[in-house]
Amino acid sequence: MTRIEADWLRDPALQDLLAALSGEGEEARVVGGAIRNTLMGRPITDVDIATTTLPAETVRRVEAAGFRAIPTGIEHGTVTAVRDGRPFEVTTLRRDVDTDGRHAVVAFGRDWQADAERRDFTMNALTCDAEGTVHDLVGGIEDIENGVLRFIGDAAGRIEEDYLRILRFFRFFAWYGGGRPDGEGLRAATRLKGGMGKLSPERVWAELRKLLATPDPSRSLLWMRQTGVLSLVLPESEKWGIDAVHGLMEAERAHGIAPDPILRLEAIVPPDAARMDELAKRLRLSNADRGRLVAWARADAPKLDESDGGFAVRLYFGDRIAIADRLRIAMAALKPKAAGDPDLLPVIAIAARRLAQALAFEPPAFPVSGHDLGERGVAAGPDLGAKLTVLKRAWAESGFTLGRDALLAMI
Repeated sequence: MTRIEADWLRDPALQDLLAALSGEGEEARVVGGAIRNTLMGRPITDVDIATTTLPAETVRRVEAAGFRAIPTGIEHGTVTAVRDGRPFEVTTLRRDVDTDGRHAVVAFGRDWQADAERRDFTMNALTCDAEGTVHDLVGGIEDIENGVLRFIGDAAGRIEEDYLRILRFFRFFAWYGGGRPDGEGLRAATRLKGGMGKLSPERVWAELRKLLATPDPSRSLLWMRQTGVLSLVLPESEKWGIDAVHGLMEAERAHGIAPDPILRLEAIVPPDAARMDELAKRLRLSNADRGRLVAWARADAPKLDESDGGFAVRLYFGDRIAIADRLRIAMAALKPKAAGDPDLLPVIAIAARRLAQALAFEPPAFPVSGHDLGERGVAAGPDLGAKLTVLKRAWAESGFTLGRDALLAMI
């Protein structure tokens, strides 16, 4: 019998909650990610609990133990217990009665085996009691030890219950899989990928974004392309390719670039503003993500031979984040080639210096206002705006050194 020892398991709040939900014929256990990550030596974020208590009884016991009970998904048996601002998601054991590929009708139960078998992957179905004894009903421990991400039971059946599991298969493989993905899972994902058309754009993008945020999504993206899944959810990548992702991973490691889902998306799609706007609308990206993606597509390609002053002018008049993204993508494209062409190393160094300049750039305050021009007889309207733009460019091209009087003398 496997036992785990972990600081999170000894947390008094968690122990109180497990005790409150157990006893009088009921039982509660920690389930899923916390156990998986502990066995794999990975960080723990959330601690989820499965319980035999029905939702109303869960609420009663949670509140009696001094927790606040929030009915976050009570129709599906989920109650969030909160103490000192820390949430624990508690869900009643259940089984799927009916599914349509997007949603499930569930029935509450008391059978730990049935509850385990309704989950997606073997490594996500582990449970443990308050003492740390791990209960493995579907072979999850062996799969963790072998680095295998495997659907529980029939892969096609699991996918047909919720087609989002195709994307989850590739996302969890990026996090926890080793070697080649499970063959049965790959075949099922390939055959059933058309069912993803039933999914809402929000669910697809949320899962795709999580995949792109993994430490290294390159292997998963490769298999998604091989199975046709990537072209289905991200057709913009089809003729553009995903080769730049490998270079981006190298550049991230070499230059301390943090994992960034939007930057990684930019690495596998063409810099076409109209297509990026359509992509953002189709997947219903946030306004901030859409704006960044379109601005990146509109930004000029890096000009690594321009002067520092010329680059500063571009930063002043352009979108600094978009310019920085363009530089990161350029570095990613150059990185793999540098191994066979040492002459590219100075070019990469220039790109890295330009990136640092872009990230540190703080535009100084322009010393002339529209009011100043109005006092000198320039009427409000397009002419005033055009003259201000001319002065701003002259000021920027001077290295931001021209003073107010010198600029006004140009009117």
